[in-house]
Amino acid sequence: MTIRPFHLAFPVHDLKAARHFWGDVMGCPEGRSSDEWIDFDFFGHQIVAHRVDAERSIDAGGNAVDGHDVPVPHFGVILTMADWQVLADRLTARGTTFDIEPHVRFKGQPGEQATMFFRDPSSNAIEMKAFESLESLFAR
Repeated sequence: MTIRPFHLAFPVHDLKAARHFWGDVMGCPEGRSSDEWIDFDFFGHQIVAHRVDAERSIDAGGNAVDGHDVPVPHFGVILTMADWQVLADRLTARGTTFDIEPHVRFKGQPGEQATMFFRDPSSNAIEMKAFESLESLFAR
């Protein structure tokens, strides 16, 4: 199967802060933009930060996964292990506050994966993960 890029639009409270976080911190090239939204190239996928009122709540809670409280909703990309480590090192060096620190979960089990959770300036939860082999992506 050929994987096609996904498109995700998500709310942000401050476009300037979103531009800094997604462009400078995450390293996502910027695409089109207006006074209300900004497109970013998120590892080959199109994400769009849409400005909304600051009163809007983004966090809906969490679920227990492998001993951690995983924020819901969240989104992210599955990277190679090498790219995941580069990003984890970059975020750590920039003083990123992690909801869940970079680590390997489900060790020795089907679906073993490197993962980390953090938030953008509008509190959108982001999970970046990696597998040694993509065959493990849907392992049971």
